[in-house]
Amino acid sequence: MSQQRGPEPRTRATPDPVVDAAPPSRARRALRTVVVDVSPLRESRDFRLLFIGQGVSFAGTMITYVAVPFQAYALTRSSLVVGLVSVTELLPILLVSFIGGALADAVDRRRMVRLTEAGLCVATGVLLVNAALPHPQLWVLFVAVALAAAMDSLQRPSLDALVPRIVRADRLTAASALEGLRGNLGHVLGPPVAGVLIATVGLPVTFGVDVATFIASLTALSFMNAVPPPPGAERVSVQGMLAGVRYAVRRQDLLGSYLVDMNAMFFGMPLALFPQIATSFGGPAVLGVLYTGPAVGSLLASLTSGWTRSVRRHGVAIGLAAAAWGVAIIGFGFAPTLWLAFITLVAAGAADMVSGIFRGALWNQTIPDAMRGRLAGIEMISYSSGPALGNLESGLVGALAGVRASVVSGGVLCVAGTAVLCALLPRFWRYRASGPGSEHMVQPGAR
Repeated sequence: MSQQRGPEPRTRATPDPVVDAAPPSRARRALRTVVVDVSPLRESRDFRLLFIGQGVSFAGTMITYVAVPFQAYALTRSSLVVGLVSVTELLPILLVSFIGGALADAVDRRRMVRLTEAGLCVATGVLLVNAALPHPQLWVLFVAVALAAAMDSLQRPSLDALVPRIVRADRLTAASALEGLRGNLGHVLGPPVAGVLIATVGLPVTFGVDVATFIASLTALSFMNAVPPPPGAERVSVQGMLAGVRYAVRRQDLLGSYLVDMNAMFFGMPLALFPQIATSFGGPAVLGVLYTGPAVGSLLASLTSGWTRSVRRHGVAIGLAAAAWGVAIIGFGFAPTLWLAFITLVAAGAADMVSGIFRGALWNQTIPDAMRGRLAGIEMISYSSGPALGNLESGLVGALAGVRASVVSGGVLCVAGTAVLCALLPRFWRYRASGPGSEHMVQPGAR
């Protein structure tokens, strides 16, 4: 690892005066195997700053994430339009993610994150101005969503590639769980706050809160150390981007992690139906509850993720978690009450979090730093295009066959597709993270 912010790791020759003074109790050892590992936050100042800044920013983003489909549905009363607004993200993601990945391998990653964070702030500012108009325009939602997707596609590869540079190699699974926890806190806090803000002070103030969170994030990023490209980094080029694609295709374990997640999100993503479902349960406040359900499950899974450090069969874990997501979505489709629907969404979110932890660990532990940005661009396409297309699919099927048919059929196809992919990609299914000596494992110091 070329850069390391935290203290030097302790070894058997370097006793810990606190831990070695008395062996931990059985209860403490059991708790340690369950509770989320916070050692990356203790050891890396830059990871702490990134965690705090992006946590605040993402909470604001989740407020906008609820406000945009609410405004689209309020203007049109159409779930299909809500799905179309969501799928607007797809083209910028497909066009820009490869460029963002190449830039992440060629420029200072922290600087790239700061510039794109400012661009995301501008996109939210456009939404604020539009919402404040006497007659807000639907087309502005499409433009602002596309701009935000382009900025996010440039940012995310650098953001993902930052972590292996500022966190020790043996802490990357813990860092992946903490990143999930950070996102889940935003998912839990953002939607209910959005529901309250929309219902009480209106959309302009709601978007204004998101703008304020971007300012807080930019402040945190300004205190981080620079993260220059690795030695001998390639210049941005089409050949370099294609090299990243060829690397991913050659590795069946990576390819499986992308395709299994895309399948789950395409068939089992019912978010475009939430505004319509919310009207049958009670309105905007209920909309926040629906969006919060998966986040609560993800939060619970990340808070109890200590056990993930002892799991080595990452391919099996990802496949089973994706299938569990599909089963939970089927349950959501049949739920007769709001609270049963909420419980099934909690289960779905927990399954998605488990999948995300092991996918992140697989990527961070096995992809060389010189390729990390370009592969992060491919990763973004996998975990962003799936939900975007899934929202379009669920909105379209919902308009043609009804809400329940859309949700239940999507869950069934998610489970079936996961089984097929795991059978067709045996190296992915059998992938085992055996430690530093395993195939593709990036050695400490290689980053």
